[in-house]
Amino acid sequence: MEKLNETIINERVETSLTTHDFYYDLPEELIAQFPSAERDMCRLMVLDREYGTTDHKVFRDIIDYLNPEDMLVVNSSKVIPARLLGTTEKTGAQMELLLLRMLDSGEWETLVRPGKRAKVGASFDFGGILKATVTDVVEGGNRVVKFDYDTEKYKTVYEVLDAIGNMPLPPYITKKLENKSDYQTVYAKEEGSAAAPTAGLHFTPELLERIKAKGVGYGEVTLHVGLGTFRPVKVDKIEEHLMHGEYFHITDEVAKEINERRAKGGRIIAVGTTSCRVLESVSTPDGKVHPIDGETSIFIYPGYKFKAVDALITNFHLPESTLIMLVSALAGKEFVMDAYEEAVREKYRFFSFGDAMLIK
Repeated sequence: MEKLNETIINERVETSLTTHDFYYDLPEELIAQFPSAERDMCRLMVLDREYGTTDHKVFRDIIDYLNPEDMLVVNSSKVIPARLLGTTEKTGAQMELLLLRMLDSGEWETLVRPGKRAKVGASFDFGGILKATVTDVVEGGNRVVKFDYDTEKYKTVYEVLDAIGNMPLPPYITKKLENKSDYQTVYAKEEGSAAAPTAGLHFTPELLERIKAKGVGYGEVTLHVGLGTFRPVKVDKIEEHLMHGEYFHITDEVAKEINERRAKGGRIIAVGTTSCRVLESVSTPDGKVHPIDGETSIFIYPGYKFKAVDALITNFHLPESTLIMLVSALAGKEFVMDAYEEAVREKYRFFSFGDAMLIK
């Protein structure tokens, strides 16, 4: 596997589109607060790019749109209970820590609220089990912290997080999560994400087995979802927005099968925008993907030419977000925005725990 030392950034595309061009009105009651009772029984809107039509299904019908020569590519990153509630050691004041990513040093880049209590040298306590000390302040005001805990009782910091951490749900989800596994895909493996790759939440082990039994390929890549998920687009010209780098990797085995299936006419179907960004980051202009380990800050918006991804399974995203821009790059802005208006009229459920979309 090739080690990438420099962050991948796609060439910026000149566009007249503004951030507000991706705005739509969404009634608050359509923001899903809970996952579907059955993961694969949420609704599915199918966008057919060839005919410009939409269709309404349930998610388990996805198998009807997959051909034996196709391949699904999922993001198997595992969400960590990255939200920590504690107190300052100096005054006992309450504070919140959100883990974003582990650095090579073993320290963590984090968001701290309130930030005024997080100067270099400040320490925080989490139930007497975990201590965090601020060692640096980096770009955007994020804090780098060093953790201390009982290494005899806990083998890794992830075990500590499992014991005391909370799932880092987006701010638009206001209900308490009863089961941590609800915010985790069934194929999640490698810990490191600060948010779930939510398009994958709709799959069940049974549905995946049915898909594989049909002959459809299945491959896992990893992209640890980090700060970019929480960063809004604050510029008018979308090409001026800068994405935060996120760690990813794709293995030789997965890259080989993708290339073989595509060479035989199969489609590569990315499950989620994170899988899509990995594939587009590691592809050459001829559409071949390569096994790479590194960081990507690729920003995909209308005008971008897709090289490796032929179809996409995704959720319904926030207005004016980089995610709705990516979807619009694949299906066309007008088609996507019309589909979103239709989803509102049809009372689809939106965002992380909401319904799904297939762009084929």
